[in-house]
Amino acid sequence: MKPGIHPDYHPVVFRDKNAGFAFLTRSTATSTRTVEWEDGQTYPVIDVEVSSASHPFWTGQGRILDTAGRVEKFERRYGRRSR
Repeated sequence: MKPGIHPDYHPVVFRDKNAGFAFLTRSTATSTRTVEWEDGQTYPVIDVEVSSASHPFWTGQGRILDTAGRVEKFERRYGRRSR
């Protein structure tokens, strides 16, 4: 990499407090808050609202929408478009 033109890329902990899930990765994001990680080192921590541990798609709690029913309802209300 060319020196002086790239942002600081460093280890950061992302934490989902709702799910009690955290992971250590590298990022350009910064934070003034820190947390001591499992390896005994202190890293900046960024709290996130949703992660793979709490998102309905990844947890299997997601709902499947009836898009065909919605299209039919729209066509009944506004008429079918001629092609």
